[in-house]
Amino acid sequence: MFLPLNLHSNILKMETKELQNIASQVRRDIVRMVAQVSSGHPGGSLGCADFLTVLYFDSMKHSSTPFSIDGKGEDLFFLSNGHISPVWYSVLARAGYFPVADLGTFRRLGSKLQGHPSTDKKLPGIRIASGSLGQGLSVAIGAAETKKLNGDDSFVFTLHGDGELQEGQIWEAAIYAAAKKVDKLIATIDYNGRQIDGDVNDVMDLGNLAAKFAAFGWIVYEMDGHNIDEIKATIAKAKAGSGQGKPSVIIMKTEMGKGVDFMEGTHKWHGSAPNAEQLASALTQLEETLGDY
Repeated sequence: MFLPLNLHSNILKMETKELQNIASQVRRDIVRMVAQVSSGHPGGSLGCADFLTVLYFDSMKHSSTPFSIDGKGEDLFFLSNGHISPVWYSVLARAGYFPVADLGTFRRLGSKLQGHPSTDKKLPGIRIASGSLGQGLSVAIGAAETKKLNGDDSFVFTLHGDGELQEGQIWEAAIYAAAKKVDKLIATIDYNGRQIDGDVNDVMDLGNLAAKFAAFGWIVYEMDGHNIDEIKATIAKAKAGSGQGKPSVIIMKTEMGKGVDFMEGTHKWHGSAPNAEQLASALTQLEETLGDY
């Protein structure tokens, strides 16, 4: 089952319970996709399911049919931490960008649903290849500047991992966005405190992210990435606060592996797939609400 959307004119608004139901199904999709090929990144994907569900089903103005690569008159989203592609593919499919059954081809040879999003096979919803960490903010800034030059008042959203902020290009882009007053840009940081090699604070402590972005000239918001109402309200606040000549960033606190008890509280599921027994355990914890693919 999928939810066909054509949101070019109006943003779809959903009740909290509806969004929670979609997020639950998205989490089921994630663990099944990764388990079926014994490869992928379930941890961060599970942690971002609530955010991406709200973004696509409540907050963004976008069109799934037909999909337009240039996105004129639409809000755009760029996934910079492309390794969490399972959550994005699930949300796109559930939003009607392509058949939900295609999720069963994840990471298969020749599939449009590669481990990191790619553009060579023209999968609807994907505008850039991503996963080389640190690059997505620069791309999003370019898209936002293009919209401004074209008189397009739509927003550009982008998502980043906290470990990704250890890349220098992020901070070069942050300086540029503030200096050039790119104010229809809303970046979100998935701040789960973990990356592939361990806790972020142990690998390379990021310090006070809110203070750093504020010092770089950004408007800073913070939110609980698992509270649907708070996510909705924070994105709405960021949109309402735009147009002041400053880019915006949302620091989103999440739990890697959210929704699956044995995946929470550790970095070990950043890039590891569950076996059959572990998958069965995970699925008992995640309600099937829209029907499995």
